[in-house]
Amino acid sequence: MSTTVVTQKQAKQAVAAQPADYRRVYVWELPVRVYHWINAVALVALCITGYLIGAPIRLLYAPEAFQLYWFGWVRFIHFLAAFIYVFNFLARLYWGFVGNQYSSWRAFFPFTRRQQNEIVDVIKADVFETKLHGPISTGHNSLAGLIYFFTFLAFVFQTITGFALYSSMSSSWLPRMFTWIVPLMGGEFSVRFWHHIFLWFFVTFIIVHIYLAFYHDYIEGRGTVSSIIGGWKFDREKPKE
Repeated sequence: MSTTVVTQKQAKQAVAAQPADYRRVYVWELPVRVYHWINAVALVALCITGYLIGAPIRLLYAPEAFQLYWFGWVRFIHFLAAFIYVFNFLARLYWGFVGNQYSSWRAFFPFTRRQQNEIVDVIKADVFETKLHGPISTGHNSLAGLIYFFTFLAFVFQTITGFALYSSMSSSWLPRMFTWIVPLMGGEFSVRFWHHIFLWFFVTFIIVHIYLAFYHDYIEGRGTVSSIIGGWKFDREKPKE
């Protein structure tokens, strides 16, 4: 069984030989775009402040602790971003049931044979670069949808462990719901350790996510980056018979 390696020059020649017409498609509805940008700001704030909480630096100095509150602000921003992040995520879960086909929860699970074949196709085309892309999904491709599902699970884990750590110093009903997590995971040290490990998962996710967004925007030329601002993408029209 032989494998055909497609060079970038061959790919451009293939595209040039088969020009296609495109149409505008409204993909990302306003609630999805608002969720994305709120989530982006909250996640960056959580990663930065979370790192500082785990590895404090002596940024400023005062003779007495009460004279300087910068680390208190770090913790406050972390806790505030966490609450925003959680309720924003719950709103996105709701929209997965009432939004359009591109934001539907079904887009995150490869139930159909077409979705499963698309995962293999994307891996061959984008990861191993051993073939040209097959049909390109208008919304998330099936591999991206599946990865986002596992990322959502990581969101849930990070939320649970974060509120579990916060429960020992808060009387609020929401953090207190997770007090049982601490003994379940073997104490605060273990909870803090895994909470910190998942910090680096999200740092990696942010870097890869930004790279792939610009990569697909350049390769496909369908407005991938601008679509999360305006909502519109360009979809290739089917050739007329």
